Amino acid sequence: MRNHALVFGASGITGWAITNAILNGYPTPETFESVTALTNRPLSPEAAQWTRSPKLQAISGIDILTPKGQGALEEELKAKVKNIGSISHVYFFAYIMDADPGKEISINVDMIKRAVSSVENLSSNLKFVVLPTGTKAYGVHLIEAFPFKNDLPLKESLPRIPEPYASQMFYYNQTDMLSEMSKGKDWTWCDIIPDVIIGFVPNNNIYCLAQMLSTYLSLYAEVNGKGAEVAFPGNEKSWVIKSNDSSQDICAKVSIWASLHPEKTSEQRYNAADSSVPSSWSKKWPIICEYFGLKGVAPPPGCSGPDPTEYLTNHVEEWKKLEAKHGLQSGRVGNNRSYGGFAHFIMSMFDFDRHLDMTKCHEMMGEAAEEIDSKTAWYTAFDRFKKAEIIP
Repeated sequence: MRNHALVFGASGITGWAITNAILNGYPTPETFESVTALTNRPLSPEAAQWTRSPKLQAISGIDILTPKGQGALEEELKAKVKNIGSISHVYFFAYIMDADPGKEISINVDMIKRAVSSVENLSSNLKFVVLPTGTKAYGVHLIEAFPFKNDLPLKESLPRIPEPYASQMFYYNQTDMLSEMSKGKDWTWCDIIPDVIIGFVPNNNIYCLAQMLSTYLSLYAEVNGKGAEVAFPGNEKSWVIKSNDSSQDICAKVSIWASLHPEKTSEQRYNAADSSVPSSWSKKWPIICEYFGLKGVAPPPGCSGPDPTEYLTNHVEEWKKLEAKHGLQSGRVGNNRSYGGFAHFIMSMFDFDRHLDMTKCHEMMGEAAEEIDSKTAWYTAFDRFKKAEIIP
């Protein structure tokens, strides 16, 4: 039976890219016969900017956590997903944030359990499940309590973060559950570990740094003029720390490739990043700003540069004029899906080295391993936002 990919969270940064990669024939045009893209909010293939293809079915509105229970979820999937019995590869990129760690664990473990159980019950062809975790699994979100500052670059062989933090990390519960669920079955799983994912999203997404910076810098250039200097939003320490960007296309390719080689990848974890050589904001910021005709410079001595969210909030009327002037989509600035804390967290509070070791991932992929530079990663995302008429 031919491969049929099911992507949960297909409007998210990596879910979008997995769908896009398969539709564009990765790794070969024959690898997947079809791809089903599931999204929570409505999303047409046209709005998604996916390549037109008879392989694609896009379905929105399926509530994995329906209060009606597992049976109702399976009935809905059976009714809406064509050829559901042929699903072979599940890419689970759905996530619900909750400030309470206990609730976040409960919600996200329940989601993936329901999703995978549904596919198990409805398809006899299931071969592989991919779950993304992220550098949060290494404890980068703990900032000053980051446990692996002396174990860089970060390797997949590192242990779990110490207590009490480990018990608050839903990723561990998810992977433990997948191990238990797949015992003695014909399917297996792996997880991929990106850092900050650089990419395009067709719907508004609070965790999309490229969306935040592209709207901010587009408006900054409009208000202050092309050629204006724009200081890095972080501080002097975060300006120079070493990290690896993880572009959505690279994350997608690592996910897909790993899912097709279970003999190597079963129950393994893989860092996913653009390059084995880390970079810094001091190198990337001027490149990012150049796309918008601006000159990116270091933060002022002893403090941080302007906060993008605050700038957009203070210039909402100018943004609305920019939308009208260029016929842009609305709803990207000044709403409850514009989480201001994310950009600040990434560019200011992450003021320590956290770069990734890419050896294991590249060995797994062999000749298929790819690397791209910062300019390619960021400009690809910005070009996609421009094509979708989200930025001018």
